[in-house]
Amino acid sequence: MFESLTTKLTEVFTRLRGRGALSEADIAVGLREIRLALLEADVNYKVVKELIERIRTQAVGEAVLESLTPGQQLIKIIRNELADTMGGARTVLSLDRRPAVVLLVGLQGSGKTVTAAKLAALLKKEGRKPVLVAADVVRPAAVEQLEKLGAQVDVPVVSRAGTAPARIVTEAVEWAVQNLCDVVLVDTAGRLQIDERMMGELEEMVGETPPSEILLVADAMTGQEAVNVAGAFDERLGLTGIVLTKLDGDARGGAALSIRHATGRPIKYVGTGEKIDGLEPFHPQRMADRILGMGDVVTLIEQAEERMDQRKAEDLVKRVRKNRLTLQDFLEQLEEMQKLGPVSQILERLPGAAKLRAASDSEEEAEMKRALAILRSMTVQERLNPSIIGGSRKKRIARGSGTKVRDVNRVLSRFDEAKRALKLVGGRRGKGRSPLDMFEAS
Repeated sequence: MFESLTTKLTEVFTRLRGRGALSEADIAVGLREIRLALLEADVNYKVVKELIERIRTQAVGEAVLESLTPGQQLIKIIRNELADTMGGARTVLSLDRRPAVVLLVGLQGSGKTVTAAKLAALLKKEGRKPVLVAADVVRPAAVEQLEKLGAQVDVPVVSRAGTAPARIVTEAVEWAVQNLCDVVLVDTAGRLQIDERMMGELEEMVGETPPSEILLVADAMTGQEAVNVAGAFDERLGLTGIVLTKLDGDARGGAALSIRHATGRPIKYVGTGEKIDGLEPFHPQRMADRILGMGDVVTLIEQAEERMDQRKAEDLVKRVRKNRLTLQDFLEQLEEMQKLGPVSQILERLPGAAKLRAASDSEEEAEMKRALAILRSMTVQERLNPSIIGGSRKKRIARGSGTKVRDVNRVLSRFDEAKRALKLVGGRRGKGRSPLDMFEAS
């Protein structure tokens, strides 16, 4: 996500931090490089112009030029201005009405149908009772796709064959009232480009069943085209928010940095993967940190708490304290880590990880897959008692996992190193303390 922009900004910041003092000329050079980096990232030129001017106004003041750490002060200003450009603070859905109707609109291929299911799953975790509505009667198999996704997230789907889209929405709201559903998520039809028929159909839906939210689902990888599409939909429908999909594949970041400023409509969610849990609330300040290479540890922790099995984590701590860690525990922890997504997504949320990612992403991903294959090729007895794994067993495990004996040895070696390290930490911290306590604030 935003790899090229993050790399270029990190290079600029490294040079600025390396100076003991900054002059107005130093700041001017730095801002020129930042301006070029933003333009190359496909950020709207008007947005870049205003952003750089706001940064310049603050940067030439006494707070920066006379600071003991001028580079850090300048980076702080840039971070805050980037966050403000993207909206400043998180904007939540307006779902006070019962049932609240959320209309998902956008061009064909932007990911409306999958986003509707992802949003349903997210709202369900928050305690809502959503229903999905198949109002896309244009795209072949759109209804069937939504029904399959609805079954996957255990959310009901309302569809009406041979019925006009506006009437489908009206009947879906009536169904939601009867079945005590409090959010109606409407998947609408899109086109390859904006046309009068599509807009007329959407305006009819809005007229007959006024929605609480009209969310544009836009493909982040289309850059400035996503900004133009947002402007066109907003002019006709009056959008209340935007969902940017495929943000994990957007190496530049132009849409994310431009769309809020250009349209005045907040980004409410971002799509970060193909899995059904690949939808996140949009936090402008956290996104600014990620763009600047500062990571997003808060979101990583939230995802870990939500997706990882807390009972298993507590049980693991107890086993570590008693020095009873096994390869079975090792396997379970790797499987839990997979719930957080690819290694690349975990790395990009860690501060300073931009320097490591280019060289390590594919290698770390392959290493984890090999380790999982090797551990799964072992018998339960071998995972519980690694000492019985001799030469012949290693050959069998390697054959079963499609790897080599040296790969098996590497996994066993890493396990031994982890076990020794955890034992050492546990011993230093004393009995009754978790090895995780070392992360406490001092």
